[in-house]
Amino acid sequence: MQPSGVWALKPLADMSQAEFRDWQALLEERTGVVINEQRRAFLQTNLSARMRELEVADYASYFRMVTDGPRGAVEWSTLLDRLTVQETRFFRHRPSFDVLDSYLRGRLATDQQQQPWALWSVGCSSGEEPYSMAICAAEVLRETESAQQFGVTGTDISLNALSKAREALYGARKLEQMDADLCERYFATEVDGRFKVVPDLAARICFARLNVLELGKAPLTGMDVIFCQNMLIYFRRWRRREILNRLAERLAPGGLLVVGVGEVVGWQHPDLVPVADERVLAFTRKG
Repeated sequence: MQPSGVWALKPLADMSQAEFRDWQALLEERTGVVINEQRRAFLQTNLSARMRELEVADYASYFRMVTDGPRGAVEWSTLLDRLTVQETRFFRHRPSFDVLDSYLRGRLATDQQQQPWALWSVGCSSGEEPYSMAICAAEVLRETESAQQFGVTGTDISLNALSKAREALYGARKLEQMDADLCERYFATEVDGRFKVVPDLAARICFARLNVLELGKAPLTGMDVIFCQNMLIYFRRWRRREILNRLAERLAPGGLLVVGVGEVVGWQHPDLVPVADERVLAFTRKG
């Protein structure tokens, strides 16, 4: 065994075309995510970084390690965190939250029963999107007697991302697009300068691990709002449509589905009506 310092400097062999194809196939089979030639360097960098940590010399040996029984499953989970990290922030795509705000205000004005709203962030990463959705709902309900009448679920395949989401602790850069009064209302400043979501809001949100290839098994149904943004771009076109069809089934009548702009082209669903706003790609389910 070489000393770790020397090992860290040791250059790794280039990935062969056959090895690249093996890794491509494994990722697509297990997650649906497609690593194309343009993202080969991203894959190689993340694999080699993990291989250095484990002092594994070549891609074929690491591939065998990842696919070998229960121990392989643990290593696969670790690797997946490296390959699914997404840069995100609060209120990332402002027009989507404008549509959500307008939709929820409309529901508040017309709902007779005033049942609690159920919102879902698919591919929630480290939590910025579901917390943004929760802030939006809390703001709509703030002056009413139903201030706690909503819940948000965030799902992701990465256990590491979900752990960060549950921690609810963020650097100032993540909050740059937020209004100052919202920051003050929904975050507490920590001694290290980071911001923590206040307990009242955090209590409205739960996080769970979910592979979108297994949406059929997901217990979430009758959702009032589903956000699925900045995730579909990693999937093949037919798979994007399949995922969206599954999500459409999970919407309650009158529910809202928000998709990342440009992530799917020409998709239609017989039960959904497009939202008339060219800044977003969103649909409501027919009542």
